[in-house]
Amino acid sequence: MPEKTGRYHVSSAVVSARQEVVAEVMTAIAALPNTEIAAHEAGRIVVVMEGRSTGELGDRLTAIALLDGVIAANMVFEHAEEVEAAIP
Repeated sequence: MPEKTGRYHVSSAVVSARQEVVAEVMTAIAALPNTEIAAHEAGRIVVVMEGRSTGELGDRLTAIALLDGVIAANMVFEHAEEVEAAIP
């Protein structure tokens, strides 16, 4: 694989979902690429996402916000660093 340089982004978000469908929402979120659930309680889900750009993370957050049962999905934190190693 050729070496690539660029920025690598890590972001967290809080998702609020209707309590009666929170399990289905969590399953859908967990199926997204480079996305994991860090914690959840009472319809609130803490999500961590990784990607190559702010736009990529924003698109993923929009996809989460559009899931049936999601009330709100808000980015809380984003960090980006320059990388010089191979990016998958």
